[in-house]
Amino acid sequence: MELITPSGTHRLEVAEDQFILDRALQAGLDLPHTCLQGWCTTCAGRILEGEVDPSAALRYYREDREAGYVLLCTARPRGPLRIQTHQKEALRANRRKHRLPAPRA
Repeated sequence: MELITPSGTHRLEVAEDQFILDRALQAGLDLPHTCLQGWCTTCAGRILEGEVDPSAALRYYREDREAGYVLLCTARPRGPLRIQTHQKEALRANRRKHRLPAPRA
């Protein structure tokens, strides 16, 4: 999979039973995160290609998925992926647009 960060593109092997954020941190990437439960929006990313399983998230909405957002702390890959990281503010804006909770953490 590829993670597109402000510092460049990083390629990682992530097993289907691994959370994307866990694997990225193991690989030494410095990605934003706070709750590690899929509750806040700190680790938000945007899927550019591919699919994830977001079922472990405590607070993930249909509108998040439809707009291509993902919470990296609770998402597992389902095949090849390209994800743009650091999307907290964009996800929060999308949630406000749909009148959904948009925590600041």
